[in-house]
Amino acid sequence: MLCQLALSALALSASAVASTSSTVDTYVSSEGPLARAGLLANIGPDGSKASGASAGVVVASPSTTSPNYVYSWVRDSSLVFKAIIDQYTTGQDDSFLDLINDFITAEATLQHLTSPSGNITTGGLGEPKFYVNETAFEGPWGRPQRDGPALRSTAMITFANHLIANGNTTWVKDTLWPIIQLDLDYVSANWNETTFDLWEELQSSSFFTTAVQHRSLREGSALATAIKETSVVSGYDTQADNLLCFLQSYWDSSSGYIVANTGGGRSGKDANTALASIHTFDPAAGCDAATFQPCSDKALSSLKVYVDSFRSLYGINAGVAQNGSVATGRYPEDVYYNGNPWYLTTSAVAEQLYDALTVWNTTGSLNITSTSLPFFQDLLPSAATGTYDSSSSTYTTLISAIRDYADGFLAINAKYTPTDGALSEQYSKANGTQVSAVDLTWSYAAALTAFSARNSTKYASWGAAGLTVPSTCTANPGSTVSVTFTVEKDTSNGESVYITGNVDALQDWNPTAALLMDDKSYPNWTVTVKLPASQVVEYKYLTISNGTVAWEADPNNSISTPAKGTLAANDSWQS
Repeated sequence: MLCQLALSALALSASAVASTSSTVDTYVSSEGPLARAGLLANIGPDGSKASGASAGVVVASPSTTSPNYVYSWVRDSSLVFKAIIDQYTTGQDDSFLDLINDFITAEATLQHLTSPSGNITTGGLGEPKFYVNETAFEGPWGRPQRDGPALRSTAMITFANHLIANGNTTWVKDTLWPIIQLDLDYVSANWNETTFDLWEELQSSSFFTTAVQHRSLREGSALATAIKETSVVSGYDTQADNLLCFLQSYWDSSSGYIVANTGGGRSGKDANTALASIHTFDPAAGCDAATFQPCSDKALSSLKVYVDSFRSLYGINAGVAQNGSVATGRYPEDVYYNGNPWYLTTSAVAEQLYDALTVWNTTGSLNITSTSLPFFQDLLPSAATGTYDSSSSTYTTLISAIRDYADGFLAINAKYTPTDGALSEQYSKANGTQVSAVDLTWSYAAALTAFSARNSTKYASWGAAGLTVPSTCTANPGSTVSVTFTVEKDTSNGESVYITGNVDALQDWNPTAALLMDDKSYPNWTVTVKLPASQVVEYKYLTISNGTVAWEADPNNSISTPAKGTLAANDSWQS
């Protein structure tokens, strides 16, 4: 009887797996063309939902209210066009050439706009978003965001490499390289400065940003070598080594996951890490842990911790077993639109697992370490540390289970995708109805890249294989300028004036570490500080007396530091 029950359970399990696989097969077949159409509808000038957008400009979403996403984000645009360029360069879609050229022209225009982040020489490349008619957005926002230049250069380098392989080196060198170099130089000079994170909420250091910056400099160095622009190679290589070294600091070995941000007070469990893994996937690097490749033990352990954080958080995940697929969001503490699953984060989990399967199926072996063991034991409780080749039952059982697990995440998105294939930003954690921005371009791009990964599509290596992490990290100081701050302020006995601001040199808004100013020219208080060159810096004065902190009134003060030389900032205390 027990044997019969066990066989019945296995039969039911196999039936459920077959059903999920069939569901996802159908979803990929139907949603693929719809996602492509949805993505193209949001790109100017001809997209049906991109009214007013210039040629090659990606509209994040046609949603105009609650929220208004009719802007072009450098990050979103670069990720969208990386997907387009990947499809074009691998022969999946030959119709994209004119669109790619429009994108290159549009982004070159945006690079040279003066914005609240500065101009081309004073930090403007860190500006996160623009109006879709290629003019600067001047409202308040989380600035700077330093992942955009890295992602944009990576998209364009992929296209450049394709052109070189097809004999068009001259156009790459004369036209494309100057655009790419601007972004790479920005990354090289500013990677160790604080940045707003992937979700534009926290200002610290971000795993996603560091990972994509590292990739951009590696492949940028290789491109520069190929077109004989060798003067930049040594600098890019040096900073890439430093980035790789810094990348290791996000790993929390005691908790078994990658901490997404160095500040902000959250747990650090974040889709940021899965997205970084898939957007720095290099099939030639195998399961390299230093670059957190999708099948590395650290990336898999982190994925488990991230997914598990949503199991009991969302109503639509209720009743799912510990080894079952669930809807995931940005991070468990999220409150944006009350905190819900996102299409792109749930598909990112599937994509990381598909990428891992691609490597294991290519190499014909799978390695389980003590770090990744909890991930594998969810899917096969008897799994143990060791290396298993394709002839072993452990390998075949795990490969099948992981494929089914990955399909489960796409099946969830399929369940909450309407029949017309429209993908919003989020779907309700309570009942799966669509929430927030409609027709999010990034959602469509994420669906397409996950579908390609499910088909084991391989793209060219970007140089992640065989890298050695330096024994010591060296932060890139970048260019600095001397800034003298002066503020007039009458103070009482025992009261002193301090300054803090949004860069490391001004102690990152930390009042307990704020810089004491000199009162030798009382009532003028002064201090001279070395600040990053070519950057918008926000700051505020405060007084401290017997441990009591009193800030001057809003708004923040702001300066744009020059590329070189000195600057004097003369202010009056804001009452």
